Amino acid sequence: MYSLHLINSLYMKIIIDEILKKVDDYMRLKLKFYFLMFISCNIINYGQDGWLNLFNGKNLDGWKVLDGDAKFEAVDGTIVGISKFKSRNTFLSTEKEYSDFILEYEILVDDELNSGVQIRSAKLPEINGGNIHGYQIEVDPSKRSWTGGIYDEGRRGWLYNLECNQDVKKAFKHGEWNKFRVEAIDKNIRVWVNGIETADLIDDANSKGIIALQVHSIDNEQLNGKKVKFRNIRINQTDFENERSYESNVIPQISYLTNSLTKREIFEGWKLLWDGKTTNGWRGAKMDSFPEKGWEISNGILTVLNSGGYESRNGGDIVTEKKYKYFELEVDFKLTIGANSGIKYFVNTELNKGEGSAIGCEFQILDDEFHPDAKLGVNGNRTLASLYDLIAANALFYAPNENNPKRVNKYGWNRAKVIVNGKHVEHFLNGIKVVEYERNTQMWKALVACSKYKDWPYFGEFEDGRILLQDHGDEVYFKNIKIKEIN
Repeated sequence: MYSLHLINSLYMKIIIDEILKKVDDYMRLKLKFYFLMFISCNIINYGQDGWLNLFNGKNLDGWKVLDGDAKFEAVDGTIVGISKFKSRNTFLSTEKEYSDFILEYEILVDDELNSGVQIRSAKLPEINGGNIHGYQIEVDPSKRSWTGGIYDEGRRGWLYNLECNQDVKKAFKHGEWNKFRVEAIDKNIRVWVNGIETADLIDDANSKGIIALQVHSIDNEQLNGKKVKFRNIRINQTDFENERSYESNVIPQISYLTNSLTKREIFEGWKLLWDGKTTNGWRGAKMDSFPEKGWEISNGILTVLNSGGYESRNGGDIVTEKKYKYFELEVDFKLTIGANSGIKYFVNTELNKGEGSAIGCEFQILDDEFHPDAKLGVNGNRTLASLYDLIAANALFYAPNENNPKRVNKYGWNRAKVIVNGKHVEHFLNGIKVVEYERNTQMWKALVACSKYKDWPYFGEFEDGRILLQDHGDEVYFKNIKIKEIN
């Protein structure tokens, strides 16, 4: 990227070249001298205009190896990381911490090796067993192709994968040097790979920390000695006004702010369904007011309390006062051991006035390992994120090369998302599409006819309905409940 100073210098050279044609030799020498002084000063300013090289190109001064046993070395102006069989993740870390910055670097990685660059990261004894944790800008040459996504190493897992942004998977070039740009300013982290924006994250977990280059652990001896190379690592901590990229809506923005909306979310029409403090906008599914027991609000978290696992016998389900037709709904939830709950939509509170839960389509929330309901139903259609008793969370639940424990934050926060656009409905769990179906079709009617909902008229076919959080007698936590209506 050229600076304005350098462009001005080139423009001045054109002007001076024209002047030199019209003066004598002595004046020509003086003008050349002044021009060289001018251009050199501007080039020096360009090199020092907020940018600092983190790697001197010769040795690893200012860096230190952390956690694993893989080897790093400086070779021909590059930092080379070499994988080691059965080593933990190994990081080459800066000795300094950095807060707000623009970071640029280039990476060349063997296709079989995963890697990444940590930013705003740390080592604390109480987190991740004392190993590095924090934001990682992913390098993923596998078929999954999540290079340029953002992973929370040693803590929450994936914050921004590329399943919401399929086209940018093509940005990474196999077997070539790839240029990365990371803008971490305030709560916003944006990533570009080879000039293509791949991630736009809003999060406030870490405001500063080390920068570290990763050699990923390997459990296949054939991958021993594979390499990842880094070069042209530089950082800008001051010149944000000139260097920062324009805000855009080219790719989705993902936010993890607690019970609040970003400027972009507000512009796009998102609204909080729960304000994080009160019961405004909610009532009991079978009453006109919010339940006096069974639910608790504390520190920005809405909790359905444990009452022995009995369905809707304590505080009961709660529903939105407003009905919704077409929408995108997001809810963050956290399970306790053996817990059962659900997020329902197209709920008609007039259908079931007796015992049990109100009736509607359900995004199942369940501890599959310890709750017996996971083994009931048909082919897993009562497991976590399934359309309860109708459609199982399918193979898309598992990203390539990732098993169940890596996809679900077992007893941490997970994100449910439901999109209803006309007859078409999709379920997402932590950014991965797990269910997709069409309502009001012959296939839909056949599914309902074989389910526990077969006796409820027009199940799932209402044009609108309420959103519901289920009281199934187990302790489950909710926050960041928000919705965007689709016209």
